[in-house]
Amino acid sequence: MGYVIDAISLISRGLTLVIFADIIVSYFMSPYHSVRRTLDSIVQPMLAPIRRLMPPTGMVDFSPLVLIFAIWLVERILINLLI
Repeated sequence: MGYVIDAISLISRGLTLVIFADIIVSYFMSPYHSVRRTLDSIVQPMLAPIRRLMPPTGMVDFSPLVLIFAIWLVERILINLLI
């Protein structure tokens, strides 16, 4: 059972790191750079439903923060169900 909990935590942390990397890379790299396109192809499908639900907030995009919170929440729920 411990391996499953460790795997859930690892996946959650990995997704969070990919989201942070996508945010940071978006400031410095061209949208056509292969690294940014790869990160965007991972993160954007998860952000799209959140962006549809959230009202526009001007220049600041809070959808990555909501996604990170949702990932954390799902991780906690799954781990508590397994304990």
